[in-house]
Amino acid sequence: MSAFDPAHPVLDLTASSVVLTQQICDVESVSGNEGLLADAIVAALADAAHLEIFRDGDTIVARTNLGRSQRVAIAGHIDTVPLNANLPTRYETIDGVDYLWGRGTADMKAGTAVQLKLAAELVAPTVDITWMWYDHEEVSNELNGLTRLAANRPDLFAADFAILGEPSNSQVEGGCNGNLRAEIRAYGLRAHSARSWVGDNAIHKAASILDTLANYQAREVEVDGLVYREGLNAVGISGGVAGNVIPDEVMVHVNYRFGPSRSGEEAIAHIHELFAGFDIRIVDLAEGARPGLDAPLAQRFLAAVGGVAKPKYGWTDVARFSAMGVPAVNYGPGDPLKAHADDERVSIQQIIDCEAGLRAWLSDGVDSSVDADHRTDADTH
Repeated sequence: MSAFDPAHPVLDLTASSVVLTQQICDVESVSGNEGLLADAIVAALADAAHLEIFRDGDTIVARTNLGRSQRVAIAGHIDTVPLNANLPTRYETIDGVDYLWGRGTADMKAGTAVQLKLAAELVAPTVDITWMWYDHEEVSNELNGLTRLAANRPDLFAADFAILGEPSNSQVEGGCNGNLRAEIRAYGLRAHSARSWVGDNAIHKAASILDTLANYQAREVEVDGLVYREGLNAVGISGGVAGNVIPDEVMVHVNYRFGPSRSGEEAIAHIHELFAGFDIRIVDLAEGARPGLDAPLAQRFLAAVGGVAKPKYGWTDVARFSAMGVPAVNYGPGDPLKAHADDERVSIQQIIDCEAGLRAWLSDGVDSSVDADHRTDADTH
């Protein structure tokens, strides 16, 4: 095979999932720039006769229609946060562990690569599968490719169980915390700083807001056997007019990660309770999701991939499936702590393990691959 050209990508779905991860990562696809990678995915699946392909913007859906009694949705996003001198990818070894280093390796192109490989190879899985690869996950919910797809083709979300390939160290993480962002404003009166006593300094009033945040005791809440940790933090602050003007407005940007036992409305009410008397504007809200592990199909999945389920602290699109009545979990290679980091990297062994786990569950002991030999190169790169 000739050298991979990120400017004109041709994805090789016969390569190992590790090599495929590198190919996908080396195609820069910061949110809003997913078109080139989406084109490459569609082209790579063009000869997969067992899949029905749909495209909505830069979101691609590929599904089997085998008449199975149950259907599973398996999804992953194809965008990343902005680069910071971390492409192209490279291999490195740290403390005896082999990694693929670079933007998108953990969040979450390794998971997407595993999914693409299995989508191409598993022509007769034990359940029908709807594969989803979508754009704009790393930005606002309004731009999210699944938001658009749900409006245009809600029928494609019909499933008995869903898996998001978000980084989870190739272990199962159930549900997710909700996510709220609020702007908390305080007001005053402008004046010349030489005569500050005739004004009212709004920035000084931010002290009360910051004290509330600094002294806040975040909850640990158990939901369906998993313990979720919440968090309430200032993530930005702005105010001021000029170096000689008493400011008349200050805004503290607050992020609240709330457990899935609390609804979005309850989270909003909690913010209003904490910051009573201030101008509160909710600028983003995403509901959390319960673990989704009580369904029999989910239990079989957990047994097949091994391990014990853990909670997901960050928000993921499992919440979207949960809201549509589809129990969903996170399962993908990569350490969540390395997501968005400048030294983002993924363990090569985790990529291999994730592919093996999903393949075993979806095959259930039956050789459903296009070519069984493809399994032998999963541990090479």
